[in-house]
Amino acid sequence: MITINNEPKAYTPIFLGTTQHSLRLSLEILILVGMKLNDEIIETYNVTVSAIELGQLPSIGSEIAIDEITGSELSGFKAKLKQSDAQMQNTASTELEKLVDLKNVGRYQLLKGKNIMTQELNVPTLTNNNLILMRQMLGVTQKELSVTMGINEKTIRRIENKEQGISERFVNKLLAVYPELAQIIEVQFDWVSLTFPDLTSKQVIDDVLRLKDNLFLERPTSQNFYTREMAFAGEKNIYIQDFAPVKNPETQAIEQKFGTTLYLTGKGTRLFEKALLEQSMNWHNFFEKARQYRGHLTRLDIAINDKWGLLNMNDLVKAVQEKRFWSKSKSYAVHGNVDDGWTVDFGKSPFVIRAYDKHKEQANKGYDTDVKTRVELELHQDKAEYVLDEWLNHDKKLVDITFDILYTYLWFTDEPIDAQKLKSAKVREVIEQTVEPMPAWSLLTALGNRMKFVRQPKKQSVERIEKWVLQSVVPSLAVLKKTGHWHEIIEAINSVELSAEHQKLVKANLVNAITQAKSVLHQGNINFDKEKEKYDEETAEFEKKANLPF
Repeated sequence: MITINNEPKAYTPIFLGTTQHSLRLSLEILILVGMKLNDEIIETYNVTVSAIELGQLPSIGSEIAIDEITGSELSGFKAKLKQSDAQMQNTASTELEKLVDLKNVGRYQLLKGKNIMTQELNVPTLTNNNLILMRQMLGVTQKELSVTMGINEKTIRRIENKEQGISERFVNKLLAVYPELAQIIEVQFDWVSLTFPDLTSKQVIDDVLRLKDNLFLERPTSQNFYTREMAFAGEKNIYIQDFAPVKNPETQAIEQKFGTTLYLTGKGTRLFEKALLEQSMNWHNFFEKARQYRGHLTRLDIAINDKWGLLNMNDLVKAVQEKRFWSKSKSYAVHGNVDDGWTVDFGKSPFVIRAYDKHKEQANKGYDTDVKTRVELELHQDKAEYVLDEWLNHDKKLVDITFDILYTYLWFTDEPIDAQKLKSAKVREVIEQTVEPMPAWSLLTALGNRMKFVRQPKKQSVERIEKWVLQSVVPSLAVLKKTGHWHEIIEAINSVELSAEHQKLVKANLVNAITQAKSVLHQGNINFDKEKEKYDEETAEFEKKANLPF
């Protein structure tokens, strides 16, 4: 039973989908509701309903707890939810949260081999082997280390001989006198995908990204069931896929289907960090805003960059081949070779840990990087959302969460792990207590939570714009030229007003070109200024002799 404009109807309201969304402004959504009677949809209403009262969207075709609809076709219809059902939903949600806390399921957290389940983030403690490795990589002796730290050399020897543990104070002092240790590892985003069920690509560009839509090239696509793609500067670094508007053959009206996915690749995240910087925002602010638009993470890659060469991919591959590792996932694979670089994957979607030789990978593409080895956490769907929840809602640092996951799911050792130990009910605890860890891996996880999350904003360069023009614009220009419209294009180019950012690009590019030209001329023992002066004199003399009328 439902009341429509104060008139009781023996209908059962059925949810038929969302029509339009305006959550940012009013926390209300427009949904399509069908009135079912005797297993038939008698009529339908586009009604506005509170997103807060509705909570999670019901499945299409299921009953929806609406007991009253008021309004008209002209002014629009509004719906009220059954208060008892809404209260029941809130009560159920509260009880579920209590159950989660009681069971301590903890999102991505697992038992970690501990006797007591805890929501606290875990990292391994530094060992004597870790100190030896750090000292070797710093290239200092025990005596030199003790002098620099201002402590007794005997303390260094006792730690390295396992006669004394490493205190928190010792670690803090070590990082203070050797600040490079705190810079050897960096954490950054390397891929971000967000789905917005109620937005179009233009709305994502204008409202979420806040970029100029004329910088995006529109083209058709058939990927991921979408029909349209908007690519920043024509490249698939920052791009959005959605549905192109279509004409209804019956009404001839243009219809727009909602739903879009934003993709930021590795290069795309660096380019977008420049936009975030200009907007005085950080990633935390951006994800909070994305959630206001009901943005849902479909993929999040977190990169751990080893810039010191702490991890050696040959050593990691050898450890895998010799079964000197433990992983929560039974799936793993090794790719590549010594020359081109190794890659090792642990797990399958929705969660993969990947280690690879970043320096060789970039060199094979003709690029240079100061990153030696990279470890990536590739998280999809709910796994990605869980990490975001911990970061946004539980006041935890992203770096802490990242290394806690790494420590929880993967561990390398210095000797093969006995098959019997792998069958133990507390396998991780047994391994850590009885098998020596790989010093480099344990050092990575032990120091990791002290590292920083970094941003590397990257500008769109003249070269990238040129590449886009050559690939995407020139064919269209050729058509205009052959059809007699070339003069209009030239006039438009000459009259266009460049933005301040574009003017900076032009100036920087001209200065760079002149500098390079001078360099080339000087290399050929040619004085650039002298030759220009000589050219001007000869030209003036020629014009004088020729008595030209201009």
